[in-house]
Amino acid sequence: MNQKMSDELVIVAGAGPSGIATSACLNLLSIPNIVLEREDCYAPLWNKKSYDRLHLHLPKQSCELPHMPFPSAYPKYVPKRQFLEYLEDYMNRFNVNPYYNRSIESATYDELTKKWCVKVRNKISDEIEEYKARFLVIATGETCDPFIPEIEGLDSFKGEVLHSTQYKSGAKYVKKSILVVGCGNSGMEIALDLSNFGAKTSIVVRNPIHILSKEILQLGLFLFKYLPFKLRESIVVMLSKLWFGDLTKYGINRPVEGPFTQKMKYGKFPIIDVGTVKKIKSREIQVLPGITTIKAEEVTFTNGNSYWFDAIVFATGFQRSTNKWLKDNGDLLNEDGFSKQSFPNHWKGRNDLYCAGLARRGLYGSGMDAQNIANHIKTLL
Repeated sequence: MNQKMSDELVIVAGAGPSGIATSACLNLLSIPNIVLEREDCYAPLWNKKSYDRLHLHLPKQSCELPHMPFPSAYPKYVPKRQFLEYLEDYMNRFNVNPYYNRSIESATYDELTKKWCVKVRNKISDEIEEYKARFLVIATGETCDPFIPEIEGLDSFKGEVLHSTQYKSGAKYVKKSILVVGCGNSGMEIALDLSNFGAKTSIVVRNPIHILSKEILQLGLFLFKYLPFKLRESIVVMLSKLWFGDLTKYGINRPVEGPFTQKMKYGKFPIIDVGTVKKIKSREIQVLPGITTIKAEEVTFTNGNSYWFDAIVFATGFQRSTNKWLKDNGDLLNEDGFSKQSFPNHWKGRNDLYCAGLARRGLYGSGMDAQNIANHIKTLL
């Protein structure tokens, strides 16, 4: 098997928004770098693994990447198609040119040469390529490898089973009975989309969740500048109760800890409602508790009830595979592949190792990480 060698200054792993932003910031400082992406396109989650109706859940000003705002003609909440156009324009403007179909197999730090050795499989030629670089940036994203939990009898299910990354729209599920497992933002929006297309939709909500409207979330972010944390959070929770009313009778409970506390402590985002709650209140979307077993088309739940479904959509999140190939973590990432260090130095590790977009701070946090990393590398050079 052939093997190619290459010496670089900076390697950026991942061509999602975080990796693209990091490469752009490096390019603006004239710091040579390469971007390695295992898929065949930039931002593969947005390009290939997201549903059609997806929009940014925060206003565009909170989601723009460094040095380039969204076009003024774009709507406040940018849809998937326009976000991809923005990313492509961003890459062209700042000369970001990822190497696609490059799956990293190992990354080790050589104490003798003070360089990172990154071994990569070219998925097209099946060749092993070896890159050496002084600096390595992990920008592989919070949403990496789709995760489906183990459920007794899942293998026996006779209908369709898919992860949210495979779901596009509810057009093919008209009048069918569909179960959505997972009540994060993706699960809630997919349930809404299915219902809008006329599917008989149910969603599993196992744990208490915070649900906010876009307006309430924006107010909470605005008040961040003016009010103490606890007071700001109390106002947001109170407004949420007034806005949505008592949801316990529909099977949805509110956590004891506030939404911003949960975000800080566990990286757990509140649900930003886009119309799903109205459907739940009208009983067009049925809320169900956890699953106990599956047998053929029949799914049994923890309350003892059973229902038949034509398909199950798992909106159950992701696992990160970084620790499988990153051999010298340098105490930068935890076992789940997120930043282990505390804010504001969460992006910087030992041995010239960095991470961008792994602190659960959204696109705005990714942009901050990219600028911090580029500026820090510049000072070292």
